[in-house]
Amino acid sequence: MRILCLDYGEKRIGAAICDELGITAQGLPTIIRKSKRHDGDILGNLIKSYNVEKIVIGYPVRLDGSEGIQCEKVNRFSTLLIKTFSLPVIKWPETLSTKEAEEILINSGVHWKKRKKMVDKMAACLILQGYLDSITK
Repeated sequence: MRILCLDYGEKRIGAAICDELGITAQGLPTIIRKSKRHDGDILGNLIKSYNVEKIVIGYPVRLDGSEGIQCEKVNRFSTLLIKTFSLPVIKWPETLSTKEAEEILINSGVHWKKRKKMVDKMAACLILQGYLDSITK
C-alpha cells in the first residue's frame, strides 16, 4: 500500500511517499503553494503516479496536546483532500517535526540555503516514518 504524507504549510507543502512494502519513507519535491487548483493538480498527479491509497497529514497539536489555529487549517485542508480524492486521510501528530528536520540537516552539514529547500520534505519523511513504524509494530 502506497501512503502519501503531507506536511501542510501556508507557503509550502512537504511531501513524502512510502515504499511498496510500507516500510520506509522517501521525500518528494516540496510543493510551492500558488493556488488551490495548482496545489490540487500537483497532489492529484502524485496520487495517480504513485497509486496512493491513503494520505497521512501532519497534525500540529501543541506540546500540551491542545489544538490551535494551525490544526483548524489542517482540518479544512484534510476535508478538501477527502472530498477531492476520495481517499482516507489520517492526521498524525507532527509536533516539532520541522525542528527535528532542521537539526538533522544542520548536523549533516547542509548549508542554510539548501536546508530551507529541504526542511519540509524532511519533516514529511519524519512524520510518515513515525506513522509507518506505529503500524508495523
